[in-house]
Amino acid sequence: MVGRMALYDNIGRNYAEFRRPDRRIASAIDAALGDAGSVVNIGAGTGSYEPLGRAVLAVEPSDVMIRQRPAGAAPCLRGSAEALPLAAASVDAAMAVLTIHHWTDLERGLAEMARVARKRVVLLTWVPDATPFWLTEDYFPEIAAHDRQTFPSPAALIAILERTIGPAHMAPVPIPHDCTDGFLCAYWRRPESYLSAEIRSAISSFARIDAEAGLARLRTDLASGRWAARNRHLLALDTLDLGYRIVRCEIGGKDS
Repeated sequence: MVGRMALYDNIGRNYAEFRRPDRRIASAIDAALGDAGSVVNIGAGTGSYEPLGRAVLAVEPSDVMIRQRPAGAAPCLRGSAEALPLAAASVDAAMAVLTIHHWTDLERGLAEMARVARKRVVLLTWVPDATPFWLTEDYFPEIAAHDRQTFPSPAALIAILERTIGPAHMAPVPIPHDCTDGFLCAYWRRPESYLSAEIRSAISSFARIDAEAGLARLRTDLASGRWAARNRHLLALDTLDLGYRIVRCEIGGKDS
């Protein structure tokens, strides 16, 4: 399996263009952070979802990603989730957005978040018991198989969090049809987008597979109308639950 830093050094070059934070997802993350005045963003990448109006410090292992952080972004330290370069209890909250599946040791990374945060930990992640997604079920089943093995189940994740940090609450994050953050499921109502090599270059799942056969099937089904016939119900929806979840975990049981 490709390591996170090597993976993003190879594919992360278009992240600033195609992985622009979606304001609705940003609002959910900001709400979960609560009254935290200072935040560390772990696996920070190009700085998506770093909240405004708070003191933010970023931690990111990939130089390619760090170089794409815009002028005025939060200061960024090079480092990994499993060994955060911060002192104990040095920030109010620790956040990690769509990154825990790249960590080499999930429990150690979560314990590090608990070590440096005084109040809470906030995660945006995906759960493998989600309703099947047409892209991975019909065209790229190898992505679905990989993700179901890589991501912890909701019960397993909550158990780890409550063992290492404190009480945890998980809530769905419906994905809008016009989502501006181009992660794997973002284009659920825009299927032709997945045919773009540039769009796929900012989605880590595609870096692990040979996508040509699946793309050929998708291209054929779009041209023939078969995709529309099978997925017509999606075209009337504005948002869709695709398995993305916000998790808020209070350090030692404190809640505010």
